[in-house]
Amino acid sequence: MIELDGSYLEGGGSLVRVALALSALTGKEFKVTGIRSGRPNPGLKAQHLHGIKALKEICNAETNEIEIGATELNFRPGKVKKGIYEIDIGTAGSITLLSQALILPCLFAPAKTTINIKGGTCGKWQASVDYLQNILLPHLQRFVDKIELKILKRGYYPKGGGLVSLQITPRFKIKDFNTFEQFYEELQFKTSKIRLIEQGKLEQIRGIVNVSSELQEKEIAERISKSSKGILKDYEVPINIRVEYANALSIGGEIVVWGISSNNGKVDFDNPIILGGDALVEKNKSSEEIGKEAAEELKEEIESGAAVDRHLADQLISFMGLLPGSEIKTSEVSKHTKTNIYVVEKFLPVGFKVEGNKINVYKR
Repeated sequence: MIELDGSYLEGGGSLVRVALALSALTGKEFKVTGIRSGRPNPGLKAQHLHGIKALKEICNAETNEIEIGATELNFRPGKVKKGIYEIDIGTAGSITLLSQALILPCLFAPAKTTINIKGGTCGKWQASVDYLQNILLPHLQRFVDKIELKILKRGYYPKGGGLVSLQITPRFKIKDFNTFEQFYEELQFKTSKIRLIEQGKLEQIRGIVNVSSELQEKEIAERISKSSKGILKDYEVPINIRVEYANALSIGGEIVVWGISSNNGKVDFDNPIILGGDALVEKNKSSEEIGKEAAEELKEEIESGAAVDRHLADQLISFMGLLPGSEIKTSEVSKHTKTNIYVVEKFLPVGFKVEGNKINVYKR
């Protein structure tokens, strides 16, 4: 059994999510103690609990008795199944964070899998569903025939109530192989490596401002968009930031902006260079400040010369582990990223090398 220390480095829920995903995929049992011991309220939160319950269903797993606040988890996976899964976090718990535990094994399910998740579509200390849709998922197309995220309803803190539908049609099915090792070899042979080193030339900036409909009268979304564009116009590329007002259970919203770059005039669809920045709508923060915050975060990523922003880097680690020889250059190697490396090295026969802001993965 693989044993993990839940207090390692950032000591957050990321360690549990990555372990769950890799356990379900590899069939390896694990135990984690001290879950989220680095957080003010240690133990499992709603989105972690629902992620575990969903994976129990997706791969017929067995666990110890778990509840909110639990600091220990034993997880013994079975085989990944196709299906339509309905998950209701019941709060504004993060849809995106929960998805991180489910996407990896479902990429290689026996057939098309649909996961409908209710919860929060954006929030503090998390990537939003728009970030997932526009910045992470393009990198995962290499593994599947199709992966699509539909945002059906927005859900803001504290009530949540957002709804997304994630649909995955696999190309490689783990059931077609006698062992995980055979599957792993085939995947490397037939899938392009993740190579994101050169930022290239910025071609365009896109974005979305989504806010609750109560804020429409004051044109909050338009003001956020205008503020962001004002800062980003120096790049002299086309800028398209869409505005959306949503009927939601709570007042809130967010802006996500992303820059798309090319190398030698071409956007590489296998290895797209997409850098992101975002900011939440919060009380006592003006629309102009919110737009500026997101734009400056994106600007910082662009000026770093990196091909991967600091948030995407930690999300790519598991997928890099499936493709030794992959390498990325990020703006910052965060504790999240190092924590995810620790977990991936426990489950897969790989090692990661971090040199400055470059990360590469090799076969052990």
